[in-house]
Amino acid sequence: QVQLVESGGGLVQPGGSLRLTCAASVSSFSFNTMGWYRQAPGKERELVAVITSRSPGSTNYADSVKGRFTISRDNAKNTVYLQMNSLKPDDTAVYSCNARISVLEYWGQGTQVTVSS
Repeated sequence: QVQLVESGGGLVQPGGSLRLTCAASVSSFSFNTMGWYRQAPGKERELVAVITSRSPGSTNYADSVKGRFTISRDNAKNTVYLQMNSLKPDDTAVYSCNARISVLEYWGQGTQVTVSS
């Protein structure tokens, strides 16, 4: 069974940085894509960033995070990262890791990110 475990969330001041980690229980090469989604209270879940699992690992970002967030992967560790810089209060949400294999998709349990002074 595929498991995705996120870590790295927390409380940070505006302008600060956090790095989220998603560790998969199986080889990340098994997935077509891995990515991060977020859901703020009262809002729909939205895609934050996605990366393909095969080299060279193409990426895609939500417009709202371009230039501030960077998604990367370490296939040797079956791990995907989301480096978040210049955080804003609007980035406050539960961030969830997602992995897709063809029509199947898997989710982590989510990690809370709160940006507040």
